[in-house]
Amino acid sequence: MPDRVFARRVLLRLLASAAAMPVAHTYAAAPRAGEQPVRQRALPIVAIDPGHGGADPGAISPSGFYEKDVVLAVAFELVGELARTGRFRPILTRSRDVFVPLRERVARARSQHADLFVSIHADALPDSTLRGLSVYTLSDEASDREAAALAARENRADIVGGINLSRQPPEIGSILLDLARRQTSNRSLGVARLVVAALGRSVPLLEKPHRSAGFAVLTAPDMPSVLVELGCLSHPAEERLLQQRAYRQRLADGLARAISDYFSTYGAG
Repeated sequence: MPDRVFARRVLLRLLASAAAMPVAHTYAAAPRAGEQPVRQRALPIVAIDPGHGGADPGAISPSGFYEKDVVLAVAFELVGELARTGRFRPILTRSRDVFVPLRERVARARSQHADLFVSIHADALPDSTLRGLSVYTLSDEASDREAAALAARENRADIVGGINLSRQPPEIGSILLDLARRQTSNRSLGVARLVVAALGRSVPLLEKPHRSAGFAVLTAPDMPSVLVELGCLSHPAEERLLQQRAYRQRLADGLARAISDYFSTYGAG
């Protein structure tokens, strides 16, 4: 069963014009004469995407605290948490204060054959009384006006490239892409629910914490993806919390638990 799941995934990635993907298995020590090598599943790859960077600061708090800085700090904490488990191979779409276009973020994750994509952000809302973490999944129609406005702001930085299925008959390409998107969408919804469940125990949540909108970084058809808003920089108390390493560690701990629960439930296929 794992080999069939993996083969299907390779086919979908090839049809979506991703780079050719090597077999994602590692081998144990060289076998003795006459023995067959024992194949072992490689560690799941988790792409952590700290939003904004460089000339794009993202949201700015009333006291001048930049979103790009807080999300990078949380991303480092999360990478450390995941690496310490020994169960995952975390990668970053950016590891310093540089601007990375939206489609390049997705491309970097897919080029590493990531099994999960988690984009990390922090919002600033017109209503400074609102606070709390929220998580977004992809939808052609936003779940509410605020989600639509947020997606529009985030997507200004770049235009997402289309999926090239030109080598396939149109009807076949359409069906395959739809099947890939449906499976990916279901898994993305699963991640979002687990994030809300894990972090709802330890940090404030925005009202209706699971939302949907057309975020450009969530459009990969074969890679489950979520966008996590860590909190509201526009809320004075939350702004102070997000500047504290202890609180950022709490956020990373919750995200790591959710990611671990996701792979325990869905696997990496």
